[in-house]
Amino acid sequence: MNMQSKVEQNPSLAANPDWWKGGVIYQIYPRSFQDSNGDGIGDLPGITQRLPYIASLGVDAIWISPFFKSPMKDFGYDVSDYRDVDPMFGTLDDFKELLRAAHSLGLRVMIDLVLSHTSDVHPWFAASRASRDNDKSDWYVWADAQPDGTPPNNWLSIFGGSAWQWDTRREQYYLHNFLSEQPDLNFHSPDVQDALLDVARFWLELGVDGFRLDTINFYFHDAKLRSNPALSAEARNASIAPSVNPYNYQDHLYSKNQPENLAFLERLRALCDDYEGRACLGEVGDAQRGLEIMGEYTSGDNRMHMCYGFEFLEDKPLTATFVKEVFDRLEAVSPEAWACWAFSNHDVERFSSRWNLSATALRTHITLMMCLRGSACLYQGEELGLEEADVAFEDLQDPYGIEFWPEFKGRDGCRTPMVWETQAESAGFGASETWLPVSSEHAAMAVDRQEADPEALLHHYRRAIALRKAHPALSVGETTWMEAKGSVLSMIRKHEGSEILCVTNLSGVAASATLPAGNWVSIADDLGGQAPQRDLEPWGFIVATKKDA
Repeated sequence: MNMQSKVEQNPSLAANPDWWKGGVIYQIYPRSFQDSNGDGIGDLPGITQRLPYIASLGVDAIWISPFFKSPMKDFGYDVSDYRDVDPMFGTLDDFKELLRAAHSLGLRVMIDLVLSHTSDVHPWFAASRASRDNDKSDWYVWADAQPDGTPPNNWLSIFGGSAWQWDTRREQYYLHNFLSEQPDLNFHSPDVQDALLDVARFWLELGVDGFRLDTINFYFHDAKLRSNPALSAEARNASIAPSVNPYNYQDHLYSKNQPENLAFLERLRALCDDYEGRACLGEVGDAQRGLEIMGEYTSGDNRMHMCYGFEFLEDKPLTATFVKEVFDRLEAVSPEAWACWAFSNHDVERFSSRWNLSATALRTHITLMMCLRGSACLYQGEELGLEEADVAFEDLQDPYGIEFWPEFKGRDGCRTPMVWETQAESAGFGASETWLPVSSEHAAMAVDRQEADPEALLHHYRRAIALRKAHPALSVGETTWMEAKGSVLSMIRKHEGSEILCVTNLSGVAASATLPAGNWVSIADDLGGQAPQRDLEPWGFIVATKKDA
């Protein structure tokens, strides 16, 4: 029985099917956005309540982290029912109302699809582990022990320890790249692929505008189960895992990034293309070859629309040289690749803390992001300049942080509740007892206080987003020139005869820039941009359009 009743798009949204290209997407972590019923946990009606605020930012879409039924071992990234909403977040009708409200405000809605693994209480896994010869026995990655009883190979879990868990029912090991309660699906099975495409179809029929695809490069494993080689000590510095995690000691050649994935991504894209204006955003989790995978996964028009990696989510500060290196590498591996850049998300330390940025530096960073070729993801609260919250060990919820404490404190510090009203209980989030504590430092930076201050960072975000949307050269144009000279990153974006010069001093020290020839006129005065000139203030920037002489 089909219980969906499709939610129609706003006609104005349907008029731009390529909205994703150069679009700005606002990520919502639903547990921490707005609590509507006083249980201390954010929910879907809470998101609906705050949609006018999100629309006021000028973004194109929202991405909502998982809200499916789940035992919440990994806070929704362990799905037990792909086709329903966990009661913690509301009901399927609540989601339909969220969709309707978002579309009426001109916002598209992307949902977070976790296809690489399920919860261990998902009915599929219950059937698979029951025996070695039932119709779902090969839906997960099962393997016999080695002769000495040890796991089939040396693969490691990102969350610590072996990626293999012994199961007494089948007397075999099953693969889990994350928690042992998150068994990996076997994408080598055509039935698994078909079942997951049916899941995507369910939500497309309901009216969602696209998917953020979790750990997209983890879908397939090496069918021969070959062990990963060691990673050199020099290469360990770049990793998607904290330095204390032994996951960094391996080059993950065989546990992810398999070539068979391309055919499945093409099937998924073909499905999405049956529904006009839908978009797929893949998360590429790989520090060694993330840009190469991004290029591969977005090449042509039959794979993913866009992918984002971890290049600008690392601890490494954003320097002019580093940004140019990233774009040079991306150009080398795939000139047509379409990236989606993020400085923060629900898995990493907030970038204001990670890079120890001042208020002035934050303005420069978001202005730069709005000038980069690609799409952009913003994480809830970054528009307020929120820093990483200090969460005491006894308040931790994240199993990742609990495992590697105190050297790595986990992800709870970036997941604390959103702050709406400085003087309200729990800063306007909801109940007094919240699932993670509300930061008092955050409360002082709440939305209501910044709305009342014309100089607040919140308004700078709005102006930077508006600048990007007002100039197609910034949102969809080509980058015809880029130069890194000391702390200064310079580039020219071009689209249909329009040229825009973007010059950024990524340093708290004054610097000099060499401006290309031309009659350049500033278009960023209301953002605090400088007039086109050689001398750049600390964290100074120029955004200027080329006028005919």
